[in-house]
Amino acid sequence: MPKISENTGVEMPIRNLLSIIMAVAVGVWAYFGIIERLNKVETDLIIINTDLEKNTEFRIKWPRGEMGSLPADAEQFMLIEHLAGQLEKLAKNIETGKAPFDQQQKLTLDFYKSRIEKLEDQIEKLKDKVINGKH
Repeated sequence: MPKISENTGVEMPIRNLLSIIMAVAVGVWAYFGIIERLNKVETDLIIINTDLEKNTEFRIKWPRGEMGSLPADAEQFMLIEHLAGQLEKLAKNIETGKAPFDQQQKLTLDFYKSRIEKLEDQIEKLKDKVINGKH
């Protein structure tokens, strides 16, 4: 049995040595390629999970109003409250007979009032004629 030491020589054709070196290089390259791919997939998974958690939180809390509201929503709510207040005042004024009219409405009401008064006068005259027998 031969003894192996630091000074033991190895006879190998250069072609086999280069093949071994190339096989090791390809193996190392493939290993680091796989590790890189796994790291990328893991990072993508972490990002997706984070986005999913934020989306779930938003989906649940936004409709409840726990995450605030858009400025347009706040403005619409203020306008709705203002209009509701004005509607209550108008309803109260109408019930008490103090409804506000603009000039055109006042003119229209005055016109109808005068027409009704004229018609009432004509009805009274006709009644008098019928009662007195003057047809």
